[in-house]
Amino acid sequence: MYKKLIIFFTIFQFNILLADNSALFYVESALKNNPKLNAERENLKAIKENENISMSEFLPSLTISGSQTSKETSNIIDQSGSQSGNTKRNTETKKISLDQKIFQGFQGYNNLKKSRLEFEKAQNEYKIVEQDTILNSISAYYDLIFKSKSKDFNLANVDLFERQVESDRSRLQKGEISLTDLAQSESSLARAQANFIKADTEYTSALAEFERINGIKSPQNLNDNFDISFLLPQSLKSALELSNLNNPNLAIARINLAISEKELSVEKARLSPSATLNYSKTENKDLSATVDEDEQETLKATVTWPIIQGGKNFSSIKKFKHKKDQNALLLVDKENEIKTQTSTSWSYYQSAESVLISTEAQLKAAEIANEGITLEYDSGNTRTTLDVIQSRSLLLEARISNAEAKKDFIVSKLRLLSQIGGLELKAFQTP
Repeated sequence: MYKKLIIFFTIFQFNILLADNSALFYVESALKNNPKLNAERENLKAIKENENISMSEFLPSLTISGSQTSKETSNIIDQSGSQSGNTKRNTETKKISLDQKIFQGFQGYNNLKKSRLEFEKAQNEYKIVEQDTILNSISAYYDLIFKSKSKDFNLANVDLFERQVESDRSRLQKGEISLTDLAQSESSLARAQANFIKADTEYTSALAEFERINGIKSPQNLNDNFDISFLLPQSLKSALELSNLNNPNLAIARINLAISEKELSVEKARLSPSATLNYSKTENKDLSATVDEDEQETLKATVTWPIIQGGKNFSSIKKFKHKKDQNALLLVDKENEIKTQTSTSWSYYQSAESVLISTEAQLKAAEIANEGITLEYDSGNTRTTLDVIQSRSLLLEARISNAEAKKDFIVSKLRLLSQIGGLELKAFQTP
C-alpha cells in the first residue's frame, strides 16, 4: 500500500515538473529567439565598453609616427647667372611620443562614474525587455490553452445540439413536441456552429501569435497546469516596497538623475586647471647638407586654465543644472506612476483570484443544473426545449468563463511579478 502511494506521488510530482518545464521550455525559447532582446544584449555589451574608454583617460597614450621625404631640385641658377647641376635629397623622420594626463579637474573620475551608471541603466533596460518577453511568452502560452479549450467546448456544444436536433425530429414525428420546439433546436445548432467557427478562428490567431513570440512551432498538446507557483508579496504594502526597490523603470529614473549629476560635475571641472606631461623622442636622418643625423628628446609639462570662453562654459553648466532638475522632477513622477501601477496590478491579481473562485462555483452549479434539466427533458417531464437550450448555453458560458479566469489569474501573477521586478527565468524554477 505504501509503495503504491509513493509511486503515485512520484508520478504526480513528475507530471507537475513536466508541466512547469513545458512552460519553461517556451520561455527559454522566447528569450533565445526574440530579436529585440538580442539587440538589447548587444547594446549592453557596447555600453560596457564605455567604462574601458573612460578608464583609458587615466592611462598614458603612446604615439609612433614617421615620415620619409624625397626632394629633387633642378634648374638652379645663382645670382651671377651660372647654372649648377641638379640635386636630390632623401630625408627620414621617426618620432615616439608619450602623453600622460596628470590632472583634469576630476573630469576623468566623473566620466568613469557616469560610464558605470550608463551600464547599470542599460542592464535595467535589458531587464525590462526580458520581463516583457517572459510576460508575452507565458501569456501567449496560456492564451493558446484558453482558445484551445474554448474551441473544444464549442465543438462539444455543436455535437450536443446536432444530437438534440436529430432527437427532436424523431420526437416531432411522435407528436411529443411541436414544430416550434424543433425550430428552436435548429436555431441553437446554427448559433453553436457560428460560435465554433469564431472560436476556431481565434484559436488559429492564438497559434500564430504564440509562434511569433516564442520563435518556434506551437505544441500539439499543451500541459494544462495553470497553478504555477511564484513568490508573490502577501500584501499591497509589501508589493509597494518591493516595486520601490526592484522596479527597473524606477531604477532607470534614479540612474538618469545620478547621470545628470555626474554630467554637471564634468562641466564644472572644465573650469578647473588641467596638467599634462609629454615625453617625445625624434630621430632625423639627412637633416641638412652639413648634418647627416639628428636625435632630440623633449620632456614637456603643460598647465592650462580656461578663464573666459565667451560665456560658453557658464551656459553649459546652467544647461546641465536644468537637466538635473528635470530628471529630479521626472523621478518624482515615475515614483508616483510606479505606485499607481503596482496598486493596480495588486488589485487585478486579487480580483482575478476572486473571479476564478466565482467561475468555479458557477461552473459546478451549471453542470448540475444542465444534467438535471437534460434528464427531465429526455424523460418527457415538464422541461421544454427552451429550458434545455438555455441550460446548455449557461453551461458553455460557465466553461469558457472558468477557462478564461484561469488564464487571467496566471497573467495577473505575471504582471504583479513584473511590477516588483521579479519576473525572471529563475522564477519558473521555484519549487
